[in-house]
Amino acid sequence: MLRILPFLLVLALWIYAFIDCLNTPEEKVRGLPKVVWVLIILFLGEVLVGPIAWLVAGKVRHGAAASTGSTPSEWHRNHRPGSVAPDDDPAFLSRLAEENKRDEALLKDWEADLRRREEELRRQERGGPDGQDRGDG
Repeated sequence: MLRILPFLLVLALWIYAFIDCLNTPEEKVRGLPKVVWVLIILFLGEVLVGPIAWLVAGKVRHGAAASTGSTPSEWHRNHRPGSVAPDDDPAFLSRLAEENKRDEALLKDWEADLRRREEELRRQERGGPDGQDRGDG
């Protein structure tokens, strides 16, 4: 098994670099055209030069915002995702507050019902079925 492991690691790196290159948009490819990078990965994959070159120099990475002249905070401000986290979504927070109010009202109703039932049980224990004192004692 240990003899196969290096071969599998090279194969995994080659496949990852190849798929990553194919899925990368053309505007994020650096240095050479995307077709040339694919050929480099394919033909130099056995000696790891192609995949490693792609991973190191072929693609603009998220951490490369400083090399474009913008600070990471500027990059973050200019590249916001389409969706908002639930704790930042006002509609979600208002729905959550409404659900909490309904749940609190339901809990108060249950507590009132429980107190009423407990009081009925106490009255039945103190008196007979008709509410009269049993005179046990």
